[in-house]
Amino acid sequence: MAKELIPKPESKFIEVVCSKCKNEQIIFNKATKKVACVVCGNILAEPTGGMAKIGAKVVKVHG
Repeated sequence: MAKELIPKPESKFIEVVCSKCKNEQIIFNKATKKVACVVCGNILAEPTGGMAKIGAKVVKVHG
């Protein structure tokens, strides 16, 4: 199989559910800053230098 001429990005948007308030939110899987829930302020993702450490339940991966 031939290699693709235009490579697809490895980064994705993911839909997560907050463990405290059950709010669904879409976040970036390679976040460079802490991502907090917009409702309760619970930390959903923390940067690690590459892929973010996701601290919530992943519902769906977009892309």
